[in-house]
Amino acid sequence: MAEEMDTESASPRGTKRTADVAQLPEAPRRIKALSQDVVNKIAAGEIIVAPVHALKELIENAVDAGSTGLEIVIKDGGLKLLQITDNGSGIDREDLAILCERFTTSKLKAFEDLTSIGTYGFRGEALASISHIAHLSVTTKTNGSSCAWRAHYGDGKLVPSKPGQTAEPKPIAGRQGTQITVEDLFYNVPSRRRAFRSASEEYAKILDLVGRYAVHCAGVSFTCKKHGDSNMGITVPANASTVDRIRQVHGSGVANELIQFKASNDRWGFKSDGWVSNANYSVKRTALLLFINHRSVESSNIKKAVEQTYATFLPKGGHPFIYLSLEIDPHRVDVNVHPTKREVNFLNEDEIIEIICDEIRTSLGKVDTSRAFMTQSLLPGAKIPLISTSGVLSGEDDVESPGVSTPAGKSQKAPGSKTATKKPYENNLVRTDASVRKITSMLVQTQHPSSGGDITATEDIEYEDSEKEMTLCRLTTIKELRSDVRDAMHNELTDIFASHAFVGVVDERRRIVAIQSSVKLYLIDYGMLCNEFFYQIGLTDFGNFGAIRFSPVLSLQELLQIAAAHEKDMAEIDDETDWDEVVTTVRQCLISHKDMLAEYFSIEISEEGELLAIPLFMKGYMPSLAKLPQFLLRLGPHVDWTDEKECFRSFLRELASFYVPESLPLPRTSDADGVAEGVEDAEIAARRKHLLRAIEYVIFPAIKARLVATKGLLHGPGVLEVANLPGLYRIFERC
Repeated sequence: MAEEMDTESASPRGTKRTADVAQLPEAPRRIKALSQDVVNKIAAGEIIVAPVHALKELIENAVDAGSTGLEIVIKDGGLKLLQITDNGSGIDREDLAILCERFTTSKLKAFEDLTSIGTYGFRGEALASISHIAHLSVTTKTNGSSCAWRAHYGDGKLVPSKPGQTAEPKPIAGRQGTQITVEDLFYNVPSRRRAFRSASEEYAKILDLVGRYAVHCAGVSFTCKKHGDSNMGITVPANASTVDRIRQVHGSGVANELIQFKASNDRWGFKSDGWVSNANYSVKRTALLLFINHRSVESSNIKKAVEQTYATFLPKGGHPFIYLSLEIDPHRVDVNVHPTKREVNFLNEDEIIEIICDEIRTSLGKVDTSRAFMTQSLLPGAKIPLISTSGVLSGEDDVESPGVSTPAGKSQKAPGSKTATKKPYENNLVRTDASVRKITSMLVQTQHPSSGGDITATEDIEYEDSEKEMTLCRLTTIKELRSDVRDAMHNELTDIFASHAFVGVVDERRRIVAIQSSVKLYLIDYGMLCNEFFYQIGLTDFGNFGAIRFSPVLSLQELLQIAAAHEKDMAEIDDETDWDEVVTTVRQCLISHKDMLAEYFSIEISEEGELLAIPLFMKGYMPSLAKLPQFLLRLGPHVDWTDEKECFRSFLRELASFYVPESLPLPRTSDADGVAEGVEDAEIAARRKHLLRAIEYVIFPAIKARLVATKGLLHGPGVLEVANLPGLYRIFERC
């Protein structure tokens, strides 16, 4: 054993050697040029760090090509498959040969062009880098090409799709635009591929990136999903507004609390606009969507400055949501300072940030301003309600006389009974069920001799079933009109009406009602709302309306003459319109189209010019027949009888206007001196009773079930939010 131990052997690795055995220093190593393959992989590693960076380059190229629709498919977080399809201008067949070579681009010609970059991509490195670390295929078709072309790339050059085949692009069937497929990303860089922890984490990064561009790129639709999954991770239509895009990507919680701001300065050469959350919204981490010259970038300076601005508005630990689009003079911006263009440098950064933060601070300060309301101590004719000894409101109070106390034995609990009830928070003490007691039940209703005092009583309207069979509308024009309504749909507003509880009619003359949705109170112009609702009923029930029949029948000539006489009285003195000729023309027009009117709109007119029936939209509501003459007269000049689609659209609009509840004069109770006036006309009183009942119990329940709220309802005084309970509580908490 000792001999074996004394045997000479090479010194173990890392053993310190003595000076006498130390070797002389080696000669300096010679400098050699790296192989082109290593150079390309190093360059690719700088630009394509993860699948999300490859997708960012592809999205920017697609938008640069004028695309209005992007479809993205992901598999295994983008490592296995990353595919993007656009409908842009496409790539010419002659350019496919050099498409993936480094620094080949259509956006730069000279170095000076870097000072005026107006596109996303410009260096021509993205596709080249991807082709060196993945299997890349491109399918493209230009507008002038008779077919699409598919090419496969490897290491920046064309390669055959299968061994033994030619590498030239192959003609195939395809649609306008470009589809880029990236497979097996980092297949030849195993160390980089092993660095990714999970596919779900990479997919989350991809969704965040797609969401950023989906919010910013107006007029471009985005879809993103996992391969083989039917559910979309992100879906944003092309015609969506910025707020609707934020709602689709980040949810209604933030979209409902956004305020818009704009800032600009000619001296520093910039302009900006964006949407930021108000003081009612806060999250644990700041969500900053920053775009400089339409490029998604990051800026720690802007982020810190905005967070400091919000520090005085949000509670401790709260952070805002910011979408900021900043446009700066291209000569003041350097976008070539980072391999992935994630960061940019621009002049006068501090001054620009200060102006933006001042504008955000001003916009936030305008949100929580107080409002003044005209009030009175007690509503006319109201009595102070008595409180029952039990202190509990009975659920049957709706059928009792207002102002009468509840019998103690009716609402008191049985002796010794215990109920475990959890006390709700004060900001949740709101009426959310339309069937529970309303505040109007505590007020004395103003009675009229002809109204009977009970607006919920069933009216004497007789209905009978028709033998007419239901028909399925296959007209293309009606389908297009229905599609137009769906395209104009406002999701948040539709949800409000679908979940609302009717509060009451606020102003009969101006046609204002109050509704409650969740913990918010809204004032609604039900004239505008009913116009849109009855138009949609006309589209959905087209050709299947009921009929309101007249007995005795009405003379079309006399009805038109009544309307013409009214128009003549309202016209200016120098009006030279021959109203007799107008009446004759409209009458002949309606009689000549009587078959079409009867088939599609249930308007029946005899050969002799007698009006037999008009359409019935819903049971329980009768339109004002006082508006019938004017409705018939308007069917002449206000309906386009030459074009089918416009004819149906304009006719249904006129029909909807006829069905809108009219504005009635206020009830006559007393004059300015308190002297009671005469009794209200019996017909007006009966009509008021009918309208009050129909609005609450017929029209608004139907609106809740059927209305597709459109963006047009937001214009003018259509929908006005007057109270938001959580917001009020936050204001009082800060006072």
